[in-house]
Amino acid sequence: MPHLRFAAPKKDRVAVVTGGARGIGRACAVRIAEEGRHVVIADVLDSGLQVAHQIEMLGQRALFIETDVSDEAAVRHMVAQTIEAFGRLDILVCCAGTLGKEAPFLEQTSEMFDRVMKINLYGVWYAHHAAIPHMLEHGWGRCVTITSAARLGATHVPPYGVSKGAVWSLIAALGNAYARQGVFVNGVEPGRALTDMVVPRFSAEHLADPPGVAVGRYADPEEVAEVVEFLASERNTYTTGSVWSVKGATG
Repeated sequence: MPHLRFAAPKKDRVAVVTGGARGIGRACAVRIAEEGRHVVIADVLDSGLQVAHQIEMLGQRALFIETDVSDEAAVRHMVAQTIEAFGRLDILVCCAGTLGKEAPFLEQTSEMFDRVMKINLYGVWYAHHAAIPHMLEHGWGRCVTITSAARLGATHVPPYGVSKGAVWSLIAALGNAYARQGVFVNGVEPGRALTDMVVPRFSAEHLADPPGVAVGRYADPEEVAEVVEFLASERNTYTTGSVWSVKGATG
């Protein structure tokens, strides 16, 4: 690690990654483990077991905890299990999310809106609320949440856009709340990455056609994970309350 005057020593840290069973969440879990962290995969998909095994092959401890992030009790139980198993919780990465139904506003029901908000917003709230006290106890913590440009308005998935706008606001609020106590809260806003949320929605021809961004291609989840890993590391000594753009273009 380069010499950074205010960097904390690199310790045997523990990370929780919600939605870590696939896509950007999986890439983040593996990348964080490559830097010597133990990782808890919190997901409803049992493919999280495969991710945990992959992390163990890297020489780190890993634990899959089946977790529905829309259930506050389940999230708190997951954090309690993490503390019981590892004795600490230093890093929180919130990748769990759902797009919801792609349909115009008038075809969206209140139930659809509630479901998206419970996963995408409440799940982030629950996770930070349960994790941050343990970080404060040790005087160091890093939280990173995946956002989306849909926060600016997405007519085909309005509940998703609203949830991501609210997450942006929460990041700004929490980023300023605990910085002097050593806990930084940030976000990462990917462009279109080739994940299980994106690929099934488009034809192979569409995905082969370069998107209208400066880099001229779609992102791999691992490219997003590189930025997440930095924000979650000791090398991040002066970034909090911000959302980093990983879109292959300006903005």
